[in-house]
Amino acid sequence: MFEGFSTEMVPGDGVELFVRHGGSGPAVLLLHGHPRTSSTWHRVASRLVDSGLSVVCADLPGYGRSGKPTPATDHRPHSKRAGARHLVAVMRALGHESFAVVGHDRGSYYGMRMALDYPDQVSRAALLDCVPISEHLDRADARFATAWWHWFFFAQPDLPERAITADPTAWYRADRPAMGPENYDEWYAAVHDPDVIRGMLEDYRAGLTVDYRDEQADRAEGRRIRQPVLVLWSLRDDLAELYGDPLVIWRGWADDVTGFGIDSGHHMAEEAPEALAAALRDFLANSL
Repeated sequence: MFEGFSTEMVPGDGVELFVRHGGSGPAVLLLHGHPRTSSTWHRVASRLVDSGLSVVCADLPGYGRSGKPTPATDHRPHSKRAGARHLVAVMRALGHESFAVVGHDRGSYYGMRMALDYPDQVSRAALLDCVPISEHLDRADARFATAWWHWFFFAQPDLPERAITADPTAWYRADRPAMGPENYDEWYAAVHDPDVIRGMLEDYRAGLTVDYRDEQADRAEGRRIRQPVLVLWSLRDDLAELYGDPLVIWRGWADDVTGFGIDSGHHMAEEAPEALAAALRDFLANSL
């Protein structure tokens, strides 16, 4: 995986993050979702390098080989605001004062927060398989609670750690051939690390508490994403089934929103890399 890329631990304002980076030209930061690591981008990253971009793939704080913030009762160390600060610091350490961000699943929430809090650093944002956390929670009904029950289970103290670490392979049921063997092996090592499980669960706990309050404050203060936003969603996942057209929701948060569905299951970087890379190339072309 990632032929021609460098790998290193990079200081990120209090937390070291594991990153892969390669290519030259305008920079784009790729952020994975739960329960993946940065290796989920292995079929997309090289395609973006070939299009003239400098590509950085980071393990989110608490995930994979990245540093693990110390949990707190208010979950603030695992908030998207804290994570955005760490990620921006890492990009600066790599020499990228301005960059685009692409986030999938949980990574999209870090991308959204980076766009809101660091408009001078984040030039544009692609947000995949998501709507804002507060939109999920404010619209929550029996369908959402049934389909996305894990959000509320992960918020419980201690029990999720015990359930998942008892047999992480059975809990997550990943498909090695579909993921690619090296990507699978990296994921397997991550989910068998109890510290990673705790870090991922703290990400969700922050989502239901401090992240929700931060988004509520954004709305109350009239804060919006001013940069161009690309929204992509997996047609064989349930986002559009739950909410209809996700673009309608995102236009309540951002000034310049485009996007469409991709014929894929949830992990589009692994399942539909050509289509995803093409969509990202078109969106990022103005950065070149």
